[in-house]
Amino acid sequence: MALFDKVKEQASQVAKKAQEAGKAGQAKIEDAQAKRKFDGMLRDLGAAVYAEKSGEVSDNSAEINRIVGELKAAEAEREAASASSADMGTTMTKDESAGETETPEGGFTL
Repeated sequence: MALFDKVKEQASQVAKKAQEAGKAGQAKIEDAQAKRKFDGMLRDLGAAVYAEKSGEVSDNSAEINRIVGELKAAEAEREAASASSADMGTTMTKDESAGETETPEGGFTL
């Protein structure tokens, strides 16, 4: 019975680690998507400013102001998300990110 309990406990720990890794991976994907969207808005802002300064458009300030507002909102959302993930403890330690794990009792590794 004791062996079964140990196996069950280790399986539970492995499942928990896998779930944490999945959450961390999902967070990285979401960060990459947010960065891509932010970069696109910066490109749009540059294009709007260039169009106004080069004379292609006489007054593009409404478009520029709209994009700046979206950028500010996205930046605030990004900061709030990073603050909440830090509060939830979803960041991995250096050892976890390097794949180093504690060796279970008995010297078995997974």
